[in-house]
Amino acid sequence: MARGDRRVQGLARVAVVVRAGAALMWWFGVLAAGVGVLPPGITGRRIGVMAGAVLFIVAAAVVSYTRRRRYTALARGAARAGKHDVLQDRAVTTRNWRRAHRWWLVLALVLALAGSFAVPAAGGMLLAGAGTGLRLKAAWLGRRERTDDVLLWIRVDWLDKRHGAPAGKPVKGYRSTGIAAGDATPGGGRAAVATSSPKPATPPGPPRSSSAGGGPSPGWPGWRPGPGRGRGRCRRAP
Repeated sequence: MARGDRRVQGLARVAVVVRAGAALMWWFGVLAAGVGVLPPGITGRRIGVMAGAVLFIVAAAVVSYTRRRRYTALARGAARAGKHDVLQDRAVTTRNWRRAHRWWLVLALVLALAGSFAVPAAGGMLLAGAGTGLRLKAAWLGRRERTDDVLLWIRVDWLDKRHGAPAGKPVKGYRSTGIAAGDATPGGGRAAVATSSPKPATPPGPPRSSSAGGGPSPGWPGWRPGPGRGRGRCRRAP
């Protein structure tokens, strides 16, 4: 990657792009498996659940280990991000991916529910396994980021038209920043925001009197004029 490119470039976290659909795929899969276990199906519930368990493990393993060599090669050649690069928020990256894939996720949910009439719960467990695989891949990237003490970023214009594929062919390299950059932790998780409790305000003391005798001024609670003409002498109420 050329370091002399001074155009403003938007950067998205690689791990955030990877895990953007993990939560929705997991919950859609759980929903489809829970509803899909109700009909007996063609194979029966027992065989359907056992087949679903196998599909869950296979899907998680395949999704988690796919293209790891490509990620590793891009991470090794990561160039340092420059002052002209703009870091995209975690919420924006996730929202862009989900908006572009929302109908694909709905279609996957419908297919998982429909497949339950043949093999109960299998389709939902397959979908949940794919979501688990994405989460495992993001966790692997997070461990690598902690080891190298950097965060990996990708130019948003190198993502595909659905804001995904952070290791696709158009990607020529990653960029790196310090571990504290952005609003996401290594692995793409939401960074905890430290909140400090405000110090209690100290109540103001009684204002000083402008008279020679001192004490609280007229109008302060507890003030009463002393004997005589009421000037220069005062006392507090009992």
